Amino acid sequence: MQAPSSAGPLSGLKVIEMAGIGPCPLAGMLLADHGADVLVIDRPGGQVLDTGTALDRGKRRVCLDLKTAVGLAEARALIEGADALIEGFRPGVMERLGLGPEAFAASHPRLVYGRVTGWGQTGPLAQAAGHDINYVALTGVLSVATRAGTAPSIPATLIGDMGGGAMFLAFGLMAALWEAQRSGRGQVVDAAMVDGVGLLSSLLHSMRAAGRWSDAPAQNFFLHSSPFYDCFECADGRFVSLGALEPQFYAELLQRLGLDDVDPTAQHDQRQWPALRERVAARLRQKTRDEWAALLEGTNVCFAPVLTLAEAPLHAHAQARGSFLSDANGYLQPAAAPRFSRGGR
Repeated sequence: MQAPSSAGPLSGLKVIEMAGIGPCPLAGMLLADHGADVLVIDRPGGQVLDTGTALDRGKRRVCLDLKTAVGLAEARALIEGADALIEGFRPGVMERLGLGPEAFAASHPRLVYGRVTGWGQTGPLAQAAGHDINYVALTGVLSVATRAGTAPSIPATLIGDMGGGAMFLAFGLMAALWEAQRSGRGQVVDAAMVDGVGLLSSLLHSMRAAGRWSDAPAQNFFLHSSPFYDCFECADGRFVSLGALEPQFYAELLQRLGLDDVDPTAQHDQRQWPALRERVAARLRQKTRDEWAALLEGTNVCFAPVLTLAEAPLHAHAQARGSFLSDANGYLQPAAAPRFSRGGR
């Protein structure tokens, strides 16, 4: 067991986390990182998917056999002594164990009960199996992560599980806890990844409604067709990212790439994109990724090298901010976020 942090804005908050994978453990770690006392209830047999110990930071753990009367009684006592519970099972699992929200309605009316699932607690898909890629697909967001002629592709677990799931579970939990301080009553937080990812795409829907978003890659700089917003291969087979959206940044990009004959005021002339993109790509293939980083990083061209997971903790910016730390086994993992001016990291 790890001792909970005595510092942080959530110091004094007691949370029970039902052991699982994906978004629920990350939400629990977010709370623990900022001072909450998070106790994980494990069940005998361990996890189906080994995700390591990265999401255990700052938590305590206890193993209880919830198939026995003794184990259930111990779990119930722990939950009744907490401010909140978080779980990521399919709808109905906690109810079948006798630990659903209604089981505490009388004995612990202030309990905030956080539930994170892919499809949500209700709806025709509520009981269907699924994973991150499926939830993101159903929201329409996966369709924008593609290149012309290729299948959509997204980074593993980040958008659905962690962005649409864990972050909204943590936010919903804190909102319900705040309300419970005034009302004296807890409530169920239904954090569905399809809802969370959908909300994350609000800007895209707004742009589409205003006529500023096209599903056709050739007409949308976000969809890998422009010369100023994409990843490009370098001489060593590694990649750099460009994001020069604003006119002044685009003009500087052209200047630093030696493309002085290109009119920067024609940035959004989509007819010129294919040919200019080829020129930008050819120019970037003349140097290695790190050579381009030495020339462009820290300038206003909106540039960053595409780093591997192993390289990211070694970057000077990450080092200066202390963005990664070593766990008990000496492995690097991302540090707590966000940061506070007092009462926390």
